[in-house]
Amino acid sequence: MIDARRLRTLQAVADHGTVTAAAAALYLTPSAVSQQIAALEQETGHKVLVRGTRGVRLTPVGDILLRHAGAVLAELERAEAEVAAYTAGEEGEVTVAAFATGIGVVVAPAISALALKSPGIRVRVRDAEGDESLPMVLDGSADISVAVEYRSALSAADPRLLRVPLYAEPFDAVLPREHPLAAAATISLSALAQESWIGPYPGNPCHDVMVLACEYAGFQPRLEHSSDDFRAVVALAAAGTGVALVPRSALRDMNLSQAAVRPVDGAAPTRRVFAAVRRGAEDHPLLSPVLEALRTTAEAFPAAGR
Repeated sequence: MIDARRLRTLQAVADHGTVTAAAAALYLTPSAVSQQIAALEQETGHKVLVRGTRGVRLTPVGDILLRHAGAVLAELERAEAEVAAYTAGEEGEVTVAAFATGIGVVVAPAISALALKSPGIRVRVRDAEGDESLPMVLDGSADISVAVEYRSALSAADPRLLRVPLYAEPFDAVLPREHPLAAAATISLSALAQESWIGPYPGNPCHDVMVLACEYAGFQPRLEHSSDDFRAVVALAAAGTGVALVPRSALRDMNLSQAAVRPVDGAAPTRRVFAAVRRGAEDHPLLSPVLEALRTTAEAFPAAGR
């Protein structure tokens, strides 16, 4: 009989590429992870990993086990959810990993709503971008991720995740106040092809949105300044160092006196925000009310579309 815990360990090693990184994600020692893998190899009678100088790779048997691991672990999540529902486990803690603006737009208001409707549920929030929060859900260090669609090896399309759409919002162009195009009603991205750009670091989902929007406009943005903090991005644009694309909700309550914010002409680049849980856990009596509160809060967000 294969121990499901060892399948989860194998999955973490495959996701993170090294035993050390998988151990950190699972809050285990590298030795403990190696022991779990060795036990799995003893259970199956086959090697499941090949270790190299740059990390590990799965053997053909490891690939077979990994293909089945998602379905097995999802069924276990469903079983745990049903047991929790049977025992009316409506009191406990839920960890939500979300990017900073998502915390302000949906997570914090959802916590306020839950305090009235489900006072037994305590929500613990961790600030994490989408490239961090989805692996946290898969590793079990978070229960729910609030993330943004982005290009990644570990994307929202991962079959181990169930995705709940929350809202979509446009990106606006941010220019120095004295920029020649600052007086325009809307901004064509192609008109900014020769500009210096300010934006998030690669790996941040908003970096992908910026690069894709510029590619569709026919150019590669020349990224001169990088920050994952949109307040810093706007401040740099206001200082005349370049132009940027910023999600509309991130501009709320900012000092924009030295910057010009204009809608993008045509089909504006869009940030699509969703919540994700491990497949099979969506009906857990602790997670279901939190997901519903996030969804309800997102529907009331004035700048959002679905």
